[in-house]
Order: sequence, then structure tokens, then C-alpha cells
Amino acid sequence: MTTYETIIGLEVHAQILTQSKMFCGCSADYASTPPNTHVCPVCMALPGVLPVINRVAVEKTILAGLALSCAIGPAAVFARKNYHYADLPKGYQISQYELPLCHGGWIEVEIKAEGKVKRIGITRAHLEEDTGKLIHTGDASLVDLNRAGVPLLEIVTEPDLRSADEAHAYLTQLQRILRYLGVSTADMEKGAMRCEANVSVRPVGAEKFGTKVEVKNLNSFRAVKESLDYEVARQIALLESGGRVVQVTMGWDDERGRTVVQRTKETADDYRYFPEPDLPPLVIEPAWAEAIRMRLPELPDAKVARFIRQWGLDLKEARVLAEERPVAEYFEAVVEAVTTSVVEPQTAKAVTTEPKTVANWVTGELFRLLNAAGVGIEAVKITPTAFAELLELVNAGQLNLNSAKKVFGVMFETGRRAPEIVRDLGLAQVSDADALTDAVKQALAKYPTEVARYRGGEEKLFGWLMGQVMRETRGKGNPAVMKELLTKALSSDS
Repeated sequence: MTTYETIIGLEVHAQILTQSKMFCGCSADYASTPPNTHVCPVCMALPGVLPVINRVAVEKTILAGLALSCAIGPAAVFARKNYHYADLPKGYQISQYELPLCHGGWIEVEIKAEGKVKRIGITRAHLEEDTGKLIHTGDASLVDLNRAGVPLLEIVTEPDLRSADEAHAYLTQLQRILRYLGVSTADMEKGAMRCEANVSVRPVGAEKFGTKVEVKNLNSFRAVKESLDYEVARQIALLESGGRVVQVTMGWDDERGRTVVQRTKETADDYRYFPEPDLPPLVIEPAWAEAIRMRLPELPDAKVARFIRQWGLDLKEARVLAEERPVAEYFEAVVEAVTTSVVEPQTAKAVTTEPKTVANWVTGELFRLLNAAGVGIEAVKITPTAFAELLELVNAGQLNLNSAKKVFGVMFETGRRAPEIVRDLGLAQVSDADALTDAVKQALAKYPTEVARYRGGEEKLFGWLMGQVMRETRGKGNPAVMKELLTKALSSDS
């Protein structure tokens, strides 16, 4: 049997976050609104209307292009892409063809199965308008034009992907970048990011690509992987049986887990592209492009590398913290705060809380509480300064770890500051040697049998005895001081 190589190129459409639509003033926030309520003569394509370009959509497309290492052309031209479909009110889509805003870029993705980083070429990233939406009910199909005209960023790769796993890695990285930029929510399940795949196979070693098939209706990461795996297997089986692959557009049937033919594949000629006569060429002045470049944030991979280099985090926790921009910014704000925080005068001391300690608290206690509450980082009531104040209380020996977690839980629920919670709950850590010596004596007096067993060689009982001393202090004893005093007491009486 011939061994085949898979060739995949992806076309991703991501809705751009803007207040208004691409060519009119209608609100682009159409989610959960009644059908056909965010419409006007422009996006309904009534006679005599003229489009006006959304500047924010242009700038966000350029921002995305820069993040994907694309070149920004000096000019871009909008074109009419002609095809007739029920949810396309004009009978054409305003898009870009010969002169897109961005071209010739790349994105690097980690291929975990192979333990390597691969560069995927970006052919173009251009701006267009979204279509409406069909709602099928019984024998009828209803048209909702709320989505028609929403700004859409299309990103087209080179045929550089070689497996469904690589496609998944690419989409994950692209989604992360678009979210970091604030360009799109890139939520596939909600339709804010949609994917089409061009897939073909060829014998290993062959130079010429096989006949490609376009697969549509991919609205989840799972659908992308399953559809590509299915289509590759289908094409190989067809070739092995003596058949040939025909260039068609396939849809992914999620219920049956298979691709199905939708129509013969169109070419650029079929769309009869020509410049949009109602829109002038869009001139991108160098100063404008440079001003947009200055807005580029530090991207996820660079942030991970800096967290490791600057603060000594390990790769796993650095990735967790850098996965979402709001989480990364919150973490960094807490780290910044611990370098400037001042605990109340009676407990003030030199700051020594390490960034790694902050990372442990954010990925541990904070994430646990967020998951339990079912909310995101934006709902956190604990300010970075208040977070740092709590950590400094622990660091200063004023609060032990268990008590600190209790205080943190109250802070999460109420937004109150740590010192007042500590006072109200009476959780201040006891470090006084005399008080703790009494606690050690009381604990040892209660458990003479266990003390004798420890002194007889059962050293594992030390931890249990520590727990009894902690109980005597109602959980407020300083563990380090208690350990020293307990060790001394068990030795001196032997």
C-alpha cells in the first residue's frame, strides 16, 4: 500500500470586535437579540445606499496582521465577491482580493507529538463583511440579517499543515493571539471564529499536490480534527481503490461523523471579483501603520519566555498564567504590588515575597475559587494591592498558611482587606515563644503514650504531635517556631 502525505491549508474567519458593523452604523453586538432588529437600509442592501468603511475594523485587521508578522500594503482595495445565497442580501459580499490589507506572514506553533515548533505561513489576512444567518424550521428557512455586515477578518494559511493535530495547534495559537490583541473573542462554539479547510493527499516524496477538497461547517476544534481525519482517510481509500479525488466543497455532518458533498468547488473566476465601485482604495500611510504597531501587546509566547527568564517560573505555570491576557496582567500587577506594598505600621517589614509565591497563589487558591464560582478573572474583587498585602502578612510571620487561605476566601467573597479580616476572625499568627512553649507542654502532657513511642524510635509521630500543638493554638501557631520548640521539648525530656 502506498504511503501518503497530508496537505492542509486553513481559512479562518474571525468576527472583529467593534461597536458598529463594517459599512454602516448598526450595532455589531447582535447576540441574544430578536431577528432582524440590528439592521438598516445599508446592511439590508436596499436600493440607493452607500457603504462607509469602519476605521476601527481596519485598524484591528492591521494589528492582527502585524502580530502575524505580515507585511502591510500601502493600499488595499475592497472588491465585490459575487455569489447568490439566501443570507447574502446584496447578492455579493464586500471583501478584498487582489490587494488585501496584510500578506506574507507566519505563525509559530508547538507540535507536542513531535516535540518541535513549526512555522506556518500566512498567505493573507484581509477584511470583509459577514453574511446573515439562515434558521431552518420544518420545511422553511428563515433569514436573520442581524449578523449581515459585521466586520470579518479572514486569515488564509499556506498549505503548510500536515495533520489534523497540526491544524488544531495552529487554530489554538491563532485564537490565543486574536484574544490577546482584543481583535476577536474567537469563540468557535458561538460562531465568532469559523474555519474552512482545504485538504489533499499525495504519495510521500511526490512534489505535486493532490486534488484539494474544501471542508466547511467546522464550528469547533473537535469538528476540525474529526473532519480532517475522516476526509484524509476517505481520499486515501478512494485513491487505493483506483478512483480519483474530485475538487468539491464538502460539509461536515457532525451527527453522522462524515463529510458530505455540498457543491462543485468554485474558483476565483466563478466569484467574478471586481473593485467595489462605491468605496475608494484604502491608503495605509506609514505613520498610521506605525502608530498601530506601537499598540501591539506582548504576545503569549514572548510572555511565557519572560516569566521563566525574569521570575524563575517553570514552563507549565508560565503557560497557565500567560494563557489569557487578563490573567497574565492580574498576576503581573500582584507581583508589582508586592514590591511596593506596605503592611500596617505595626507589621511593616522588608518585602521578600517571591514572584513564584504569587504564581502559586494565583494558579492555586485563586483559580480554585474562580472555578468554584464559575466566573472569570474580571469578577475578582481582590485588588492586586490587597492580594500583595495578604502575602506580606504571611511573609512577615503574622499569618500562617492555613489561616491565610481562610482570609483569602473571605477576601474573594467580600473584597475586604486582609488585616481587618484577621482582626475580626482572630487569626493573627502566634509567634511568641512563651505562649507556644505552654502549648507544647500542654500537648505533650495530654499524649504521654505517643510521646513515649516517639522517643522509642517512632519518628513518624512527630507530625502528629505537631498537629496537636497546632490544635492547642487553635491553628494560629507559627509552624517554624512550634517545630523548633517541639523538637527541643521531645529531646530534653528523653
